[in-house]
Amino acid sequence: MEHTPAAAWLAEAASAAPHQGPGNLLRVVLIVMMVGCALTGWFLLRGYKQKDD
Repeated sequence: MEHTPAAAWLAEAASAAPHQGPGNLLRVVLIVMMVGCALTGWFLLRGYKQKDD
């Protein structure tokens, strides 16, 4: 296995980036969905809190 310099590796990764497809959009959609589910769960579950007064 030959050693590839970091500069060449970064240049190759940058040139391949436009050909990756909808990866960034899908990543953002999934993150927003998970945050939204967590906030929705917190909002719904806080209504069931028992008050020990």
